Amino acid sequence: MFSQKSIKRKFLIQLVIASATLIAIFSIILYNYIRISMLDDITQNLQSTAKNYIIKNKKKSVFSKKDESVQRYGKDKISVVIRVDKQPGISYEQYSKNDTDYLTIYQPYNVARSSYLKIERDITSTKVLLKKILSSIIFISFLALFLILAYAMFLSETLLYPVKQITRKLARMNENFLEPIEIDSLPEEFTPLGESVNKLIDRIQNFVKYQKELFIGTAHELKTPLAVMKTKNEVTLIKDRDTDKYKETLRINNTTIDEMNKMISSILEVGRQEGAQFEKPVEIDLVQFLKDKSKDFNLISKGENKTISVDFEPEKYCIISQPTLLTHILQNFVQNAIKFTPEGGTIKIKSRLDGDDFRIEILDEGEGIDETQDLFAPFKREGNKSGAGLGLFLAKGAADAIGATLSLKNRKDSQGAIATIVLNSKNYCPLDDDMDEAKLSIFSPFRRQ
Repeated sequence: MFSQKSIKRKFLIQLVIASATLIAIFSIILYNYIRISMLDDITQNLQSTAKNYIIKNKKKSVFSKKDESVQRYGKDKISVVIRVDKQPGISYEQYSKNDTDYLTIYQPYNVARSSYLKIERDITSTKVLLKKILSSIIFISFLALFLILAYAMFLSETLLYPVKQITRKLARMNENFLEPIEIDSLPEEFTPLGESVNKLIDRIQNFVKYQKELFIGTAHELKTPLAVMKTKNEVTLIKDRDTDKYKETLRINNTTIDEMNKMISSILEVGRQEGAQFEKPVEIDLVQFLKDKSKDFNLISKGENKTISVDFEPEKYCIISQPTLLTHILQNFVQNAIKFTPEGGTIKIKSRLDGDDFRIEILDEGEGIDETQDLFAPFKREGNKSGAGLGLFLAKGAADAIGATLSLKNRKDSQGAIATIVLNSKNYCPLDDDMDEAKLSIFSPFRRQ
């Protein structure tokens, strides 16, 4: 009915074992309590009978022949016996004879003569009653165990229903049919699971959307220069021309081929980045990481007569992340800021804590952006700068992989744009004092070997 890996099977087995153990312990305690209580009532009654008999017959000679014979006192058999093997004090004996159970009390009668008052009572009916009680307890225990098992199956179905609901919905999904899960209908214990699944669905939707745009854009971006090259060649071949014209056409074609190679390299970078998503996350002091990267970016900016300004807070902040993808995001934003900032301008890199999140901001002094456009889509170019238009698309893919949020907006304080990276505090880790600049510098792509 259930597989070896079934959660329901394990749940039922553990619940049945625990319930059976508790029921067995309770049944044993209950039966022994009832048995001891009933036998205790009988012994108390026998003691009372013995005392009453002694008081009633205290004037008689305890050594008369009559007293030593067996007498009837109600349903009990009473006699006076000599027992030298008995220690002074009241004692009890229980035995069976001819399928009849007896309980006997020995009450001291005359200590000097070692005589005891012996009262024998038939407790067969009590034993039969105890057996019936035991049978009833066993029956009720098995019935309770069966009811617990039935309820456990119902409870397991109830607990697993939200998971089955999510599983059925995911099983019906494909790349053409992706709908988020209704979190409001889920129990609060499953809300984090629903939110995680919805985030994954949203990520898949963006991935499918951008992949389609990537393929269409790639075909368009490569088809256009090829068509231009073909047209240029056909025009050149219509009639004979001097050598310089042929050379000019070849130079233009070579330039177009170089641009196509750059575009193909950018497209290949998409595949390399997808491979980098499988990099093992490590602990990083994010502030020290930013300081190291800023030194590397400062070398690039100086070569273009531009300045990098930094303002990092707090002093230390540890996260668990993938340094290659984090480097790719930061490198793309900073290189774009350098590219669009005019000569003599300043690129600012800031970091600060925003509530529970860590925020990184890169501010340039360019002409700003068109905020109505989806700049993270493939082959989206801004301004008159050269490029394949895949940088922000790759940065968005890397951010999705490490759980970061990216945004690109115009600055309110002055001309230019501000790129923001928000890293979730769920990736926060206790800072290791041994984590220093030497360890983090190995992640720098510009580090000299």
